[in-house]
Amino acid sequence: MNKNKLSDDLNKLRQLEDADQAVNRKLDEFIHLLEKSELDSDNIKRLKTRLDEALETKLNNKNLVKEIQKISALGGDNLDNLDQLEFLLTSHHLDSREAKKIKINTRVLNVFRLLVGILLITLGFAMIIMPAPPYFEMFTIFYFTADDGFTLMDLISLVIVATGIFIMIKSLINTKSNG
Repeated sequence: MNKNKLSDDLNKLRQLEDADQAVNRKLDEFIHLLEKSELDSDNIKRLKTRLDEALETKLNNKNLVKEIQKISALGGDNLDNLDQLEFLLTSHHLDSREAKKIKINTRVLNVFRLLVGILLITLGFAMIIMPAPPYFEMFTIFYFTADDGFTLMDLISLVIVATGIFIMIKSLINTKSNG
């Protein structure tokens, strides 16, 4: 199984190298054609503008993702956010590979949040159930009997459980809305 994964990784690396070499070959051909051609300055300027635009579009894809995330984090008026999002999407090109990366990153983040929520809930209940030394129990807020009561430690544990539940629910809601 590890050999298959290693083989797949090597094939992907070779494909990336081949693609890189293909781009370099095409660039060399393009330069060779430019040297042979008798283009006037206007045609050269148009070619330069097209090439600059293509390279700028490739570089701006990463910036587009950051801008979209910034708009969604702002909150505020939904209509205004939609207008800004529409402007960004019409002025930039977002390919499917970038979209898949964003979706995978979002899912990994939601799973991590879910696990943190479960961990906090478990920790909170463990703090309530397991006995603690008297010096660690701190202050008793409400006495059930003369020897037992609801302590500050129990209150802190309940806050930890509530935080874990909140994180878990938030993660599940984000998973449903993104899925």
